[in-house]
Amino acid sequence: QVQLVDSGGGLVQAGGSLRLSCAASGRTAKTYCMGWFRQAPGKEREVVVTISRTDGSTYYADSVKGRFTISRDNAKNTLSLQMISLKFEDTAVYYCAVSEAHYCGPNPEGYDYWGQGTQVTVSS
Repeated sequence: QVQLVDSGGGLVQAGGSLRLSCAASGRTAKTYCMGWFRQAPGKEREVVVTISRTDGSTYYADSVKGRFTISRDNAKNTLSLQMISLKFEDTAVYYCAVSEAHYCGPNPEGYDYWGQGTQVTVSS
């Protein structure tokens, strides 16, 4: 089992910045891929960005490229998401997720464990 705790969400004006954090505990040795997903009201959960534990390769959704940056500290089992130039359409609940199956793709079904989510609200 892996436990994930998300934090760092909040209310920010458009153009502002936020930094999300995720702390992993438990069976973290097999957390091959980690990522951030988000879900807005009435919409399906979608990938924001993922990162591989082994080579650090990343996958960014087109909508966040150039604005969001993921980072991972394997020694501390933490994951961060720096978000700048936030837009109203970035408003959503953001979830940290872990895949134990070497899957670092965009499909949420490929991830085994999820954080509780943290709300990001961008006012226009």
